Amino acid sequence: MTTLVVGSQWGDEGKGKIVDYLSCKSDFVIRFHGGNNAGHTVINKYGKFPMHLIPCGIFNPKIKAIIANGVILDLEVLKSEIEALEKAGITLKNRLYISPRCHLIMPYHKILDRLYEEAKGKAKTGTTGRGIGPTYSDKVSYNGIRITDLLDSKVFREKLRIQLSIKNRIISALGEKPLSEKLIFEKFLIYRKKINPFIKEPYPIIENALKDRKNILLEGAHGVFLDNDWGTYPFVTASTVLTGGVTAGAGIPAKSIDSIVGVVKTYTTRVGAGPFPTELLDKDGEKLRERGVEFGTTTGRPRRCGWFDAELIRFASRINGYTGIAVTKLDVLDGFKKIKICTSYSLSGKKVRYFDGDAKFLANVAPVYKTLRGWSKPTKGIKNYSDLPKEAKDYLKEIEKQVNTKIQFVSTGNNRNEIIKL
Repeated sequence: MTTLVVGSQWGDEGKGKIVDYLSCKSDFVIRFHGGNNAGHTVINKYGKFPMHLIPCGIFNPKIKAIIANGVILDLEVLKSEIEALEKAGITLKNRLYISPRCHLIMPYHKILDRLYEEAKGKAKTGTTGRGIGPTYSDKVSYNGIRITDLLDSKVFREKLRIQLSIKNRIISALGEKPLSEKLIFEKFLIYRKKINPFIKEPYPIIENALKDRKNILLEGAHGVFLDNDWGTYPFVTASTVLTGGVTAGAGIPAKSIDSIVGVVKTYTTRVGAGPFPTELLDKDGEKLRERGVEFGTTTGRPRRCGWFDAELIRFASRINGYTGIAVTKLDVLDGFKKIKICTSYSLSGKKVRYFDGDAKFLANVAPVYKTLRGWSKPTKGIKNYSDLPKEAKDYLKEIEKQVNTKIQFVSTGNNRNEIIKL
C-alpha cells in the first residue's frame, strides 16, 4: 500500500509524529518536495529529533528512507542530521538513498533570500531565510546546481564560477560582500565526502517497490495553504505541496497512491506573515501557544494561533482527495470551557469560500463560528476512543461533519504511542 501524508493547514500540524507512527509498518519512506524550511519533530526511544531533510521514518530499522529528486538540499544541514542519527545509533548504510537529481542550496541563495526580504521592507513575505525560494528560482530558470554536478569536481567548479559571476553582482549591488569561489568549493567537497555513500538514483528502487506492492509512505512537508499555486500567495513556499507533487517530486504515478491522510491540528497556527481568518490575539491565543509549545521547529519563531478552520480543511480535503484525516494535539484543548470551530466565511454580509479570492481577500473575511463545550477531564495519553470525555468526542464528530472526511487518527500527546486509531 502506498500512503501519502499531507499537511492540511499552514504547516506544523504534527506530520512528523504521524509519519513516525505509520512508518512502523512501512518498507519505504520518501520525502518528495521542499527543503530544510520544513521541520518535523519526532520523539521516540532514541530521543527528540528535529528532522528537516531525512524522512522521519528512518527510525524504523527495517525501513529504507529516500530523499527524492523534488527535495532541495542544504548539505550543511544534511551532514548534521546524518551525524546526529549516527551518534544515536541509527544505521544509515544501505538504508538512506539520496537522489543525484536534487538541487543544492548554495551560500548565495541564503544571502539573496535575506536581501530580497530586506528590500521589500513592510511588504516582506516572512520567509524562513533558508534560501528556499532563490534555489527553486534557479532550478526553473536553468541556473541550478545539482548533486550530480557536485560529483564531478570540474563540472561543479565551472557551474559555481558561472553562478558567482551572476550572483556576486546582485549581492554587491545590494550592499553585501561578494562570495569566495575557493572557500565554497572547498567546503562543498567536505559535504560531498559525507553524503557520497548515500547517493543513488532511487527511481528503480521505487519502481520495484511499487511493483512488489511494498508499503510505501510518502512524507509531505509544509501545508496545503503554503502551496505555491493554491496557497495564500505570495505568503507561501516555493514547492508544490499537494498530492500532485508526488509524480514530479518522486516519479510515482498518481494512480499508485492508495491512501491520502491529511494531518490537521485541533486548532490552527501560522508562522510569518499572511492572512489568518481565525487568528486569536487574546488570552485564548496565548494559551494555545503556551500549551501547544507553538514555536517553529526550523526558525524558533512564535506561531500565530487561532481556532480550527473547517473552511480551509474542506478545501484541502477536496483538492487532495483525502481518504481520511489525522487530528493532532487534542490534549492542548484540555481545560478550555468553550471551543470554537470556524464553519464558513462572510464578507460584506455574504457567504464566501476560500477559493473565491486571493490573500488580500482572505485577510478581509470574517469567520463564522460554532461554539462547543470544552472538557475538564484530561485527554493526554489516552489511546482508546471510548476513554475520551463526551465533549471531546462531540468536538471530533463536529470536525468530521464540517470537513466531510473521516478521522483515522487522533493524537493525544507527543510520544509515538499516544495516539488513537479509529
